[in-house]
Amino acid sequence: MKTSVSACGFALALLLVGGPPRALAVDTQTNVGDVDLTSVRQKVKAKDWKAAIEELKPIIVKVDNADAYNLYAFSLRNTGDYKQAFTYYGKALDFDPKHKGAREYLGELYVMTDNMPKAKEQLAILEKLCPSGCEELDDLRKAVAEGPKKKN
Repeated sequence: MKTSVSACGFALALLLVGGPPRALAVDTQTNVGDVDLTSVRQKVKAKDWKAAIEELKPIIVKVDNADAYNLYAFSLRNTGDYKQAFTYYGKALDFDPKHKGAREYLGELYVMTDNMPKAKEQLAILEKLCPSGCEELDDLRKAVAEGPKKKN
């Protein structure tokens, strides 16, 4: 009887203090290295691609951040540097495979480079990520329907 009371007491103590240590992992911050990209987003919105690239260069060297990689790739794409854009969309997706913006923009880059099978792969992934629909999915569907031409 003493053993079962001790076991119950231990179980109760674990519940009161939040459970075993691995249960605390839910609160672990996973976005280590978050950066403020407000200024970069303003440059992108203004279509000042070169300024956005210059501001992002030191950020992407120091910090793994899917948004920074995505914005860098998007800016590169808009300057015509498709090869590097492919590389940095890949880095964004390596860091966050569910990054809807990177999926959309990579798909659009595939459309721009006339690689429709790869564009449709990105479309299929976005369909899974956005079962109820999302802006990124709508935009990529439109790009795929329109076919190869320059997309911003």
